[in-house]
Parts: sequence; C-alpha cells; structure tokens
Amino acid sequence: MSTEVKVPVLGESVAEATIGEWLKQPGEAVGLDEPIASLETDKVAIEVTAPVAGVMGQHIAKLGDTVAVGAVIATVEDGVPPAGAEPVAERTEAPVAPASDTIAPTPAAPVAAETSTLSPAVRRAVLEHGIDPAVVKGTGKDGRITKEDVVTAAAAKSAAPAPIAAAAAPAVAAGAGDRGEERVKMTRLRQTVARRLKEAQNTAALLTTFNDCDMSAVMKARDTFRESFEKKHGVRLGFMSFFAKAACLALKDFPAVNARIEGDEIVYHPYIDLSVAVSAPNGLVVPVVRDVQAMGFADIEKAIAALGKKAKDGTLTLADMAGGTFTISNGGVFGGLMSTPIINPPQSAVLGLHRIEDRPVVRDGQIVIRPMMYLALSYDHRLIDGREAVTALKTIKEAIEDPTRLLIDL
Repeated sequence: MSTEVKVPVLGESVAEATIGEWLKQPGEAVGLDEPIASLETDKVAIEVTAPVAGVMGQHIAKLGDTVAVGAVIATVEDGVPPAGAEPVAERTEAPVAPASDTIAPTPAAPVAAETSTLSPAVRRAVLEHGIDPAVVKGTGKDGRITKEDVVTAAAAKSAAPAPIAAAAAPAVAAGAGDRGEERVKMTRLRQTVARRLKEAQNTAALLTTFNDCDMSAVMKARDTFRESFEKKHGVRLGFMSFFAKAACLALKDFPAVNARIEGDEIVYHPYIDLSVAVSAPNGLVVPVVRDVQAMGFADIEKAIAALGKKAKDGTLTLADMAGGTFTISNGGVFGGLMSTPIINPPQSAVLGLHRIEDRPVVRDGQIVIRPMMYLALSYDHRLIDGREAVTALKTIKEAIEDPTRLLIDL
C-alpha cells in the first residue's frame, strides 16, 4: 500500500515551491516524520517529512520542479527494505549535446552516500558542492560537520592544482567562445530577490541621503564594557545594537520612515520590527527582530545572533522572515566603503552601514584622525520628504557619536 506525500502548507501568501533536494531515495527506509525532501520557497527552505514509516517509493516530482501546495510529490510504501538492499537511484536520461562547439562543464565528483548523520542544511551544501563528507573535518560540536566546513572544503578543492594526467588529455578543437562557461539555474530565492529589488526600483521613488559618523564614542564604550557585557549576558556587544537603538530614536521622531504605502493609504506602525540583512549560503536574507523599540542592548544582540546562526545553518522559517518595518544592512562587514541600498518592499526606508576607517577630520579647528563610517539612508520619496530623511539620518549619526542620547531619549 502506498501513502502519498504532499506539499504542506508553506505559509501565508506562499502557494508554491521548488523541489530543492531529495533527502531520501527510492528503496531507502524512512521513519515517521523523517525529512525526505527539501523545498525552496521565495524566502526559505522547508523540509517535507514522511507521513508514515516505511520505504521511500517513487519520486513523482523531479529536482527543480515547481509544485503547488497540496500537490503529490512522492509516495511511501509499506514495509521495510530487504536486508542489504541498495537504494534505487532516480533514472535520468543523458543530456543531448547542443549543436555547438561549447564544451559542457565537467560534472561534480560523486558524493559519498552516507549522509544520514548530517543536518539537512549540511546535506544540501554537500550535494551543491560535490564534496565527499568523509574527507571533511568537522569543527562543530562533537566533531560534527557544519555548512562552513563544507564550503571551506569546496574552496580548497577548487584551489587545488589540476591532476597532471589532465594536462596529457588530447586537445579539443575549441571555438572562440569556448571558455568553460557553466549554466546554473537560479535558485528560487535568488529569482525572488532579483524580482523584488527590480520591483522596488520600478515602483518606489528611490533616493539616498548620506552622512558620515564618528565612531569614536561607540568604539570606546564597546571596548570598555566588552568583557563585563559578555560575562553578564552571554553575548558579544557589537555595533548593531547601538545602531538599532539609534534607529528607534529616529523612527520615533519621524514615523513616516517606519511606515509603508498601501494603495492610496499610508500605514503607520506603532512598533518597530527591524529587518536585519544577513548573508546566507543561498544569498542575502532579511530576518526580522520584532518590537526592537522595547528591547535592551543585550536582547537585541541575542536576537540578531540567533537569527544569524539560523541563516548560516539554513534553518530560518517563514515566520522569521515575515513582516519588518525598517531594515539595517551592513555592507561594512564585506569591506564596502559606500553604497546606495535598495529598500525592502513594502518598507519605505533602509539604513546602510559601511566599513570603519581612520580619516582626517576637523575638530575644534584642528585636523585629527578619527574612525569614520559613511551612513546611507535610502527611502521612498513618495512617502518620505527629503527633510524627514536627512533629519532622521542626522539623528542616528548624533546618537552614535554621543551614545548618552540613547539613554535620555534625545
């Protein structure tokens, strides 16, 4: 007897997903509620679990297929696999060579079949990079392999010199366009990021205002209280909590920066749900820290650290990503000096942070060296006037340069 495996409810307003990975192959034993497939939605990866225990049956949907909520993607058969039985691999037809002189990219090396002890995120990384987990040194708890370990192993593999035997391979008559190009289908997440960013440019009247910020006071405060803060709260004191609190101060004074346009109405939010742009293996994601206006420095740091870890592990949920009234994006961690960030619809503004570098500035008529950071506030000019945007950014700058303002709400 077969039991159908259907696409589960994916979240509010999410009607379809893409088959990103099969975690179980036909013929393999599966347990009740054991993950058997990974679906990619517009925002996150979601695991599909087995509705019953048994043997993995047919894969009705293929990798890369778009499937709707409720669609049947596989079956689970009754019973257990025979002792020593090998899983049945999916049958795929050999691709037909295109009628051109372009050389197809060399397929990735096969991955060892034993991945049952790996997390879904790590399994996904192993398959994407074609890495044998048996040769990866785990740095996680109890020596477990993390996604970062797989990425590091893949980078080392790419950097390794080609085997000598490859040099002796017969030369292939190549046309002018033969440079080892590779075509990879965009992930659903990347497609969504591209679409939403272009929609923001096409819909919003985007404008960016800049300012520079002297980071001396914040850096001194962090250095002074770094050890005692971490000892008491169990989390490091970073710059993001200072900027989050400074943003709350500005958004309270200029509520339009925290609002959104909906049809011919303006929706003002009495709360601040802060979207924090973080880098994940499949691209930039923007999880949300809720009610930041009611949180202290330690709570903000803990929330951001937890979301950052989930992003790296590939375990963010739709609930983690939903909503958000204002975004902070920190391109400085990658060395960016200045940028014009794009708003995250339906939000109306985004604060861009950049790298800190020593620059000469004038203080009290003297040229001195200070650790400076460029700040950028991109905003929707349909809703936010230039005066509001410039003054809001100036408020953030002043709060960072004199953190006492954060304590006295000034």
